[in-house]
Amino acid sequence: MWLDIVLPIAALIVGLVGGFFIGVYYLRKQLEKMQSDPEMLQKMAKQMGYNMNKQQLQRAQGMMKRQQRPPGRR
Repeated sequence: MWLDIVLPIAALIVGLVGGFFIGVYYLRKQLEKMQSDPEMLQKMAKQMGYNMNKQQLQRAQGMMKRQQRPPGRR
């Protein structure tokens, strides 16, 4: 009786937590790919409505690389 209520709620919580961590992992991998692939970064910028030239792409890649360093180090 009580299992009919608790089991779906527990499954929902486990699914949400698992989905969150899988999403974070996927997003981090995509950001790492963008750093090494300027074409991918340019494609993302075009999807957002921006046209970036070579200098802007290099600046954006540099900013992304600097953000990945551990905090406190420059």
